Amino acid sequence: MLSALVVVFPVFALIFTGWLVRRIGVLGPQSTSELNRFVVYLALPALLFDVIAHAGWADIWKPGFIAVFGLSSLLIYALAFVLRYRKPRHLADAAIDGLNAGYANTGFMGFPLLLIVLGQEAMAPTTIACIITVCVVFAVAIVLIEIGLQPEGRVHLLALKVGNSLLRNPLLVAPALGALIPISGVTIPGPIDNFIKLLAATAAPCALVTLGLFLAEKRESESAAADTRAATLFVTLKLLLHPALAWVLATQVFNLSPFLTQAAVLLSALPTGTGPFMLAELYKREAGITSTTILISTTLSIITVSIYVAIAI
Repeated sequence: MLSALVVVFPVFALIFTGWLVRRIGVLGPQSTSELNRFVVYLALPALLFDVIAHAGWADIWKPGFIAVFGLSSLLIYALAFVLRYRKPRHLADAAIDGLNAGYANTGFMGFPLLLIVLGQEAMAPTTIACIITVCVVFAVAIVLIEIGLQPEGRVHLLALKVGNSLLRNPLLVAPALGALIPISGVTIPGPIDNFIKLLAATAAPCALVTLGLFLAEKRESESAAADTRAATLFVTLKLLLHPALAWVLATQVFNLSPFLTQAAVLLSALPTGTGPFMLAELYKREAGITSTTILISTTLSIITVSIYVAIAI
């Protein structure tokens, strides 16, 4: 257990650093959104592009892993959605509730954690998990939210809006462009490749500091007790049921290799990412439950992820 804590210490130390510098006022109230934009629009896309551009088809095409992580994430999402979608609760709010339980923090925590625990070889499955989380699970939530908010008879507008949102997502565009490199056989010029790698190297530390900044923000909630009860449900689903389901699928259904099983379970064990909060803020929905879920799941993941790492290594 002690060795596992040593392994994951840099990850949580960076999160704490972000939390601390925000709380003592070294970074101001705009730092969270600005650093987050840097990660989402520059650093993380550069990392995704770099991994895909230098990976072979065999590294990326892992149907068993795709099935395990994708199914476990979507099943957890569906379970949380069903448990919460009861009148008078709005469809849009239930859609975000599903994300609270099924949206793993693969981008901000997945890359640095698996790099430390499993090594460079884990970057490909982590990229796959990030794409599934951002482009599949997130897309399901957007579709449900838009269905709940759009007037009847405007299905074509809904399809256009969702499609446009996905096509403009840098976390989808970057790996798609990266895939063109090995397909076309083009070699990236040395200076450009070095630039991309330098930018990609900033993704992990900046993402973790950003998460700490986010957790340090003070948010008022009119129903703190209700938010905490709901968050407890989502945290249980996210930190306990999601990795357990991934392990069952990996070992009993799809017979993944030990390495891919470890990667799938560790990625599923990650706390709730910040994506659901961003979506709640964008659509002016209930952000209190989401922020509480992120805070509790991230804090408790110090213990749960350390346990999973102790078992895995």
